[in-house]
Amino acid sequence: MIEAANDIRERALAARVIQRLAGPAESIAGIQDIVCDELALLDFAEASADAEKVRSAARELLAMIVAVGETGVVLSDRQRLRHDLRTPINAIIGYSELIAEDFEDDLPKPLLADIRTVVGECALLLAQIDRVLGPEADSASLSGSAVDGLVAASLEATLTHETDAEARETGHVLVIDDTHENLDLMRRQLGRQGHAVTTADSGAAGLKILETTEIDVILVDVLMPDMNGIELLSRIKDHPKWRYIPVVVVSGLKDMRAVTRCIAAGAEDYLQRPVDPVLLHARVSSCLEKHRWHQRELRYLAEIEYERDRADALLHAVLPAPVIARLRAGEKVIADRVPSTTIIFADIVDFTPWTANMDPGELLRRLTEIFLAFDDLAAQHGVEKIKTIGDAYMAASGVPLPFDDHAERALSFARAIIGEMGRLTDEQMAIRVGLHTGPVIAGLIGRSRFVYDVWGETVNIASRIESTGVPGRIHLSAETRQRLTLQGATGFEPKQSHLKGLGDVKTYLTD
Repeated sequence: MIEAANDIRERALAARVIQRLAGPAESIAGIQDIVCDELALLDFAEASADAEKVRSAARELLAMIVAVGETGVVLSDRQRLRHDLRTPINAIIGYSELIAEDFEDDLPKPLLADIRTVVGECALLLAQIDRVLGPEADSASLSGSAVDGLVAASLEATLTHETDAEARETGHVLVIDDTHENLDLMRRQLGRQGHAVTTADSGAAGLKILETTEIDVILVDVLMPDMNGIELLSRIKDHPKWRYIPVVVVSGLKDMRAVTRCIAAGAEDYLQRPVDPVLLHARVSSCLEKHRWHQRELRYLAEIEYERDRADALLHAVLPAPVIARLRAGEKVIADRVPSTTIIFADIVDFTPWTANMDPGELLRRLTEIFLAFDDLAAQHGVEKIKTIGDAYMAASGVPLPFDDHAERALSFARAIIGEMGRLTDEQMAIRVGLHTGPVIAGLIGRSRFVYDVWGETVNIASRIESTGVPGRIHLSAETRQRLTLQGATGFEPKQSHLKGLGDVKTYLTD
């Protein structure tokens, strides 16, 4: 363990140093590309030839640094490495200074500035090389600074930290590959990590497995005869049930176009064979964790949707649907002047003495049964229930949505609730119903326990007409009778009624 940690730390230090050298080298190569392109446009053949030598040396320098970064820095070879790096740098400086001196009067000033920038960057890079690779550098480490040491120590601590094996999540992995040896190897590698593994030797077979089996992660090869991996990946991502399953492409095909196509099609990663088992396990574990989080998210969203539906159901039980829509649209105050609507009042006759000796629970059950039946009938006839007041039931026809036939709807509803009352009580109880037509104010009132209500003289008159009615019959005002357009309507008996605040008025009774 100690040797492994030291090795990681040493390689991290080497990588950090090479990173510090690669930055200036990339800058030199990039600026020199610009210099060469500008000289080619200006048609300076001799200067262009020297500039191409500088570009070649800059690319050689960058390639050397990249190669060292891939293989690591050996302490005993530091002097040789320093010598090898200085060779292309000296060439870059020499040829660049020749161009600047020979063509100082002919080249544009911005181009000369770029050439001198290349020389300056080379000087800085040489100083950096001497500092970290020269004879005066600390032989105990390759660290260029205290920061480099901290970075390397941090990486060493992270990479050597052992994860808790019991905390590892395992899942169901589907491996799709047409090569038996690859399937067997993947099955054994993943199985050793505790994953359940299902294999398929073709894209079509893999799709059939997905139709019947819950899969957490999919590993796919690119080169398959019936359906290549990119086509299979597209099929998976187009399916609404499978699109969120993480897919990792594992293939021996080393083609950047294939890599980019797979990533663009939705693959989590593209691993080239031969795949390191540790890397494979890390990628599968990462995909599995992502899939688990997505599943949790879907459950949370389903719970939120369920609670929202419950809230909507409760809201619709309290408010009319058009009012709910207006609230959701952002209206703060809902109040409408309705020019013509028909108000319905229904009251159970002699309810108070009838319930004097009734158990409270039984009383509540009977009232609930009656008023729920009235609610159903209101919905059937397009009438809006407003509220119940003790044993009285109030509704309105023509609010919140206006109807030309609101009086007909109100009359049909009144007849229906009278019949339903007789059925529910075996004719032992009766109700009086009163109707009146006229203008009202309708709106939402309150913030806590808010209600949708209607106000105006029309409401008051409807209540008085109900109270002066006859049990089991419908008592309606002359305004409501005049509004009715039923062809050949009969059975309306004229009546002279005395209403509080209005005196004697003409009304009508009907069944």
